Amino acid sequence: MNRIYFVSSGTPTPTKSRFGTCYVLQLGDEFLMFDCGPAATHKLVKMGLFPTQIDYLFFSHHHFDHNVDYPCLLLCRWDQSVGQENTLQVWGPPPTEWITDRLIGPEGAFHHDWRARVEHPGSQEIFENRGGVLPRPEPAVIVNDIQSGDVIKRERWTVTAAKTQHIDPWMQTLAYRVDFIAGSIVFASDTGPCRSVKELAAGSDTLLIHCWDHQASMKKNEARMICGTVAAAEFAQQTGAKRLILAHQGPNLDQPGSKERGLADVAGIFKGEIIFGEELMILDI
Repeated sequence: MNRIYFVSSGTPTPTKSRFGTCYVLQLGDEFLMFDCGPAATHKLVKMGLFPTQIDYLFFSHHHFDHNVDYPCLLLCRWDQSVGQENTLQVWGPPPTEWITDRLIGPEGAFHHDWRARVEHPGSQEIFENRGGVLPRPEPAVIVNDIQSGDVIKRERWTVTAAKTQHIDPWMQTLAYRVDFIAGSIVFASDTGPCRSVKELAAGSDTLLIHCWDHQASMKKNEARMICGTVAAAEFAQQTGAKRLILAHQGPNLDQPGSKERGLADVAGIFKGEIIFGEELMILDI
């Protein structure tokens, strides 16, 4: 079974229907998370998944709407474990390693939390009641800063990273292509139209791209850092992708009537399947 879980499909602006960014790609019995925005851990559980099922996490960049629930996922996944789960593996552009160390390292912001849970007799008993065996292990994570062009290979999938056009030089941003037995999907993340992501997405089955607003509503610098409706449609058509998923929609594009007009503009350009991503949606691929 191959699925995409739209854990979060919004922006830094919270609305009643969406907030932040987080997707989970299920490939058989493996779960790959892309970004970890606001309340991602809780919304993950609402969708029927549990933090201990997530073994792989990829960050596109470190705007808060993409990473602010990272400490919650790290601590919840560790706290709910029995010490037998796979070690979480995390990749992302710098400063992914630095952030992780500052959160759960020996002098990290949450050192006081996990140290108490490791050493307090009551917390030890809770760990044993859950099925753990003392001594309780400290939090552990395998984390790597990566760059455009890096490739992560596992038995059933390969992830390739490419630079996006978003907020350089202030922050590095990556898109990811996942190739697996049944096909391919590109998580383009926040990006304006650019050659590197276009090359990454060439011939893909599914392109998930962040689409902020109607193209006519976007100013010059906005349109350089993130796609609007027309740019997303043209981008997908040029890559030859079979399916286009619009996500990270701004509050204006998400309004009734506005959404339909935006989809009509996209359909006038992109001739493949078009999906308007909704938070907590599950899509079989």
